[in-house]
Amino acid sequence: MLVELGLVELRYQAVLEVLQQGATVTDVAIRFGVTRQTVHRWLRRYAAGGLAGLADGSERPLSCPHQMPPVVEARIVELRRTNPGWGPRTILFRLEAERVVPLPGRSSVYRCLVRHGLIEPEARRRKKADYRRWERSRAMELWQMDVVGGVRLVNGWKASIVSGIDDHSRFIISAHVVERATARPVCEALTKAMRAFGVPQEVLTDNGKVFTGRFGPGSGEVLFDRICRENGIKHILTAPRSPTTTGKIERWHKTMRREFLNGKVFESIADAQAQLDAWVHDYNHDRRHQGIGDVVPWERFRLAGRDGVEPVARVEEPTTTRLVGKNGKISFANELYPVGVWLAGETVDVSVADGLVSIHHRHVLVATHAQRHRPAKESKALTRKVRQQQQRRRPRQATVGQSVTRKVDSSGNVSFAGASYRVGMAHVRRQVQVAIVGETVEISAGGEVLRVHPIRHDRSREHGAFANAGGRPSRSNAA
Repeated sequence: MLVELGLVELRYQAVLEVLQQGATVTDVAIRFGVTRQTVHRWLRRYAAGGLAGLADGSERPLSCPHQMPPVVEARIVELRRTNPGWGPRTILFRLEAERVVPLPGRSSVYRCLVRHGLIEPEARRRKKADYRRWERSRAMELWQMDVVGGVRLVNGWKASIVSGIDDHSRFIISAHVVERATARPVCEALTKAMRAFGVPQEVLTDNGKVFTGRFGPGSGEVLFDRICRENGIKHILTAPRSPTTTGKIERWHKTMRREFLNGKVFESIADAQAQLDAWVHDYNHDRRHQGIGDVVPWERFRLAGRDGVEPVARVEEPTTTRLVGKNGKISFANELYPVGVWLAGETVDVSVADGLVSIHHRHVLVATHAQRHRPAKESKALTRKVRQQQQRRRPRQATVGQSVTRKVDSSGNVSFAGASYRVGMAHVRRQVQVAIVGETVEISAGGEVLRVHPIRHDRSREHGAFANAGGRPSRSNAA
């Protein structure tokens, strides 16, 4: 057997001095710079294995009583592959629910997943003590609400989710899929949650324009603020650029993206809503939450009960629309009401109640005036424009012919043959069809015309544009 020389040779010399020369163990230990116990260990190893016994051997134990059984390890791997979004703690909860014996620790589950290449090993995060955590003392004291996108549909459109979470219990009170997260769908989600669970004391949101007019051009309250005020809810806003204030709802968004949205494409908004409802029910009633002592959110939320307070139904005043003139004014019942030059060319909503004329732009109050028109002319002014608006809203069917697909960019425009054509902010990220009809460019979606523009591009470039029906793959607006 090959034996390592050097260190083994020194140990052999120490053994020979004791056995052949009769030196004491204490003297040999002092001469070689080791303890007496070490010299005795060399003597025992030499007696048992000869010169080869003085070489360093493996320190691996002969057995490991607490090693994870293969059956448990196989179950961990199966749970992870079935639910790729589950981490070690969630898998451990499921094993405990299945009464697995012996139950491994969280770090053991983590190492098992790393061994099988199911997760990437990560560096340790900051200590929990470094974060300043806060939580309301009981359910229904505070709701956190936000909007998250990323719901992909088969038609290429991306819908959004109006989400809400109870601060104390982490119970999801709102998960409403909407085509566009404008003011009215967001407020409908809030009203629906209040009908289902009651009216909270406070609501915490960021400074999005659907939640507040704090940073908007108008000085009045938005629809969300109005609903909160009418129901006695205190609306709390986060500081600018402080996403950690609403950390509970943001953390839920991360979980939802990883476990529900990633890799999914839904047939329609209704299909997405049905699947999301099932996933949220499991989250609320079956899944344990680490942040609340490893209990399911429903166990905490149900303790609050319902106070029997129903949300206040809003009384809708008769509303009509007007186009703001170049001078920043609108005409209503033969009277001019100032709105603002900065809104020239924009459409605003006009309503009259209690002697006040309220003017809203995109559901934000921009002006309020004392009524100056005659009451006798008010009814006609409110109905005349509504009828014209209804007639004008009937969409014209798109012209049948050669067309190309383009995606509306973040500015509300599409590019065709080197020129930019306006579609509108309401269609951002939406796929539209572009066609040449006579001397105009016709933009349509779903068989209905959205915009018609006179041709501004170089007609010699049309052949190349039609040759790339889906646009250039390298461009950001490609379909």
